[in-house]
Amino acid sequence: MAETMEALVVLEPSVLEIQQIPVPEPGPNEVLARVRAVSICGTDAHLIHGDYPGFWPPSFPFTPGHEWAGEIVALGEGADRLGWKVGDRVAGTSHNACGVCQKCVEGRYNLCENYGKPGLHKQYGHSYQGVDATYAVHNVKCIFALPDSISFDEAAVIDPASIALHVARRGNIQPGDTVVVTGAGSVGLLAADSALVCGAARVVVVGRGYRLAKAAAMGFETVDTKDGDPVAAVRALTDGLGADVVLECAGVPETLGWAMAMLRRGGRCAMVGIPTQAVSLNVQPLVLDELELVGSRASAGEMRRVMPFVANGRVRAGELITHHFPLTEYQQALDTFNDRTSGAIKIIVHP
Repeated sequence: MAETMEALVVLEPSVLEIQQIPVPEPGPNEVLARVRAVSICGTDAHLIHGDYPGFWPPSFPFTPGHEWAGEIVALGEGADRLGWKVGDRVAGTSHNACGVCQKCVEGRYNLCENYGKPGLHKQYGHSYQGVDATYAVHNVKCIFALPDSISFDEAAVIDPASIALHVARRGNIQPGDTVVVTGAGSVGLLAADSALVCGAARVVVVGRGYRLAKAAAMGFETVDTKDGDPVAAVRALTDGLGADVVLECAGVPETLGWAMAMLRRGGRCAMVGIPTQAVSLNVQPLVLDELELVGSRASAGEMRRVMPFVANGRVRAGELITHHFPLTEYQQALDTFNDRTSGAIKIIVHP
């Protein structure tokens, strides 16, 4: 194995370069993986742009990337005792939580109470160096064995698929529910599939452009925001009652307002999109209609749960892949991702 590798390095907001850096070494209960595929996430684009100053990342220079797949090439001390071996195909996720705080013990490691504390918590590609590189080190808590039927490219979309399943579960979808998804990006489309997995009878996707066209091609009912008031359209589709559950996957202030107004009395909105601006919300209906608004952060165990649905095609991760780029063309890949006329939904980068 070479001593150095290629890695994407963000020197400062929106300033990128490919550097040769040392190959990292795995520590106790860690593995070194040859990264075969990384998918670009909306969080990556915001982070690179500097939209979360001092938080994601804590400082520059920084290597992003957290949705990935590859194979193990070296084991740190103890990884073999936990069942891992060189050559294993794996998909990775970002939260390397402490494992001992109350939230971790309860299984909600995505809410680790030691988040960001050195030596206790890492979130790869967010608060800690990511995987846009030839090789990456991950704790064994953050890797999952891949069945042979799932390609590396598909596997790089399993992390966002797990996030989509988590938001669907946070929505507490019941069999027969009508579910609306606001936002037709990759997480929104994966959330629509996840809503069906959780028992929804109807799924309506709200969005615009080629991404909404993709939702229609996948068989979902759609509401185009360019055609008028989307709240009125959803009400019309539901005999004036509204949706049992709304999954808010767009992450902009306007869509949260729509989402809450689309709910049936007693309905529940689960929000996974992260606005970068302040949100104003009318709370009277929240009280008078006993509505619920819950947050949904990353995933908490859904990597394992969503993988069989990716393998059997009920969660259509592979269908969302639209572009491929080598790591050396990451700037072009990012520009394509950010261009709403490009047709991009999920972009795979190959280190």
